[in-house]
Amino acid sequence: MDRKSILVIAGCMGLIALWSMVIVPKLYPPKPVTRHATNEVSAPASAPAVTESNAAQVATSAPAVVAPVTLPKPVFVASGAEETLVLTNDNARYTFTSHGGGLKLIELLKYPETVSRARKKQPLTNNLAELNADVSIPVLAVLGDESVQGDGIFTLTKTATGVRAEKTLTNGLRIIKEFQPTTNYLVSATVRLENTSGAPLKIPAQEWTIGTATPMGPDDNGLNVGLMWYDGTAKQEIAAPWFDNASFLSCVGATAKQPRSGYLAGRSNVVWASVHNQFFALVAMPKEPAQQIVSRPLELPRPSDDEIPANQKNAPPPKGLQTAFLYPPVTLDPGKAVERQFNFFAGPKEYQTLAHIANRFQNNVDLVMGFGGFFGFFSKALLLGMNWLHHTFMLGYGWAIIVITIIMKVLFWPLTQASTRSMKRMQALQPQMAAIKEKYKDDPVKMNKKTMEFMKENKVSPLGGCLPMVLQMPVFIGFFYMIRSAIELRGASFLWVADLSKPDTLFTIPGTSFPFNLLPLLMGATMLWQSHLTPPSPGMDPTQQKMMRYMPLMFLVFLYNYSSGLALYWTVQNLLTILQTKLTRTTAPAASAPPAASVLTPLSKKKK
Repeated sequence: MDRKSILVIAGCMGLIALWSMVIVPKLYPPKPVTRHATNEVSAPASAPAVTESNAAQVATSAPAVVAPVTLPKPVFVASGAEETLVLTNDNARYTFTSHGGGLKLIELLKYPETVSRARKKQPLTNNLAELNADVSIPVLAVLGDESVQGDGIFTLTKTATGVRAEKTLTNGLRIIKEFQPTTNYLVSATVRLENTSGAPLKIPAQEWTIGTATPMGPDDNGLNVGLMWYDGTAKQEIAAPWFDNASFLSCVGATAKQPRSGYLAGRSNVVWASVHNQFFALVAMPKEPAQQIVSRPLELPRPSDDEIPANQKNAPPPKGLQTAFLYPPVTLDPGKAVERQFNFFAGPKEYQTLAHIANRFQNNVDLVMGFGGFFGFFSKALLLGMNWLHHTFMLGYGWAIIVITIIMKVLFWPLTQASTRSMKRMQALQPQMAAIKEKYKDDPVKMNKKTMEFMKENKVSPLGGCLPMVLQMPVFIGFFYMIRSAIELRGASFLWVADLSKPDTLFTIPGTSFPFNLLPLLMGATMLWQSHLTPPSPGMDPTQQKMMRYMPLMFLVFLYNYSSGLALYWTVQNLLTILQTKLTRTTAPAASAPPAASVLTPLSKKKK
């Protein structure tokens, strides 16, 4: 690769770095985030005892530094027959259990568990999207030793507006939980710990279960299962693969790293925490920030062979992330109590709903969408625009993606056209620049100086080709994140595509478990077509030119099993770029360059 090509690439990388390190921090200045000493699950050092009078003070003070000792997982035991109580409203069906006295299961009435891949939609079955599914520990189970769990059996009572779970342990501790489903997929809850004995009661550290993040169904590979928590200034996010602690070296046969047993973070600053998959979330919002958050991987029951897609028959069993708030020890005087209040969101990751809740509680819970930071601004704008096109003009979401792609291309048309013309002019000037390189090959400093003078004289820049790309990058990345998380695309059909949030698998290749996805193939073909139309960088040798032309095949491999909505966007984007390239070639005036002799004329003679 010649020096000028290196300069172009270095300049592009520099502009990208400048954008990330200078422009973005000015628009979104970083906020201080309290970081935990380690993300491995550890046991808290000795925490101050909490009494009824100082509970609020201890709850808002930072805990001691965490010692590197494995935090034992509480054993949840509920002996006896299980009693359940079901409440239903317009959005969800809530199942409460006597085992742990919590919310066992949330079924979302407006969302099926899976969407048929058939071209014609099948009638919805009774299988609904579920939260906290296939696990034994319910939401708001209080876990610890025998002094807070006992036999784990609560008495359930239906109240005028919800459910009450109550239990009195042998040591005199009474635990009372009140649950009340409300609107917008919210459930308000209150937990009260009372000392009914005649002596002070010491309660050890407890884990208050938030819930378990699980895959959406048998065909969900679990890569989007994760947890997120907010410390008042920034969100922290951990995905399920983090616990596997796998790396590229371990995948190719090197020594595998030890899987992580858990995650522990927070310093009395856990404003809310979420367990989620790609499209649904269970978010716990305590009235006062929790002390810490702890999460552990959990192996789930394996679906039957009939439920597992053909290309996932050999996949490992699904895993969930069981997550809880960690609260410090507390000492209750006789007749005293500690009460904690929570609001739970259990529903779809739908931006308008989450934005409304975030505005109501002033806690930025809409960050669960993954739209934080600088690029999140573009994701929100593109999502709102897509929904506006869908509702205003009754466009299907596939057509809405196409229209948005066309609008974006029109807006960036002048930049792209200028970039194409600049590249063509650079290509036309290549013979003269090669002559300069040959004449001053023994003096690199002078060669660079003469080259820059020549480029300045002819009004071209080595960065002209990549500047439009840098300016468009925030929009493209925002579009990528929007399509990945937009629940509106779940089950949305387009032509032969049954679900824009999944690959458009038409069939499995006979004799294999490999799916045939048409849209990614069209995307790869249009990328190859576009790369063959793009003028090569001046000075690039033929081998490098071939590598660059077939580089799109890498994108095809990476995105083959991604959502068909993204493949549709990228295919249309490529077709529009090809059209623009052809139009620019047709309408652009022929690039002219001074003769080579004049280029090589010394500056002193030119002045005479």
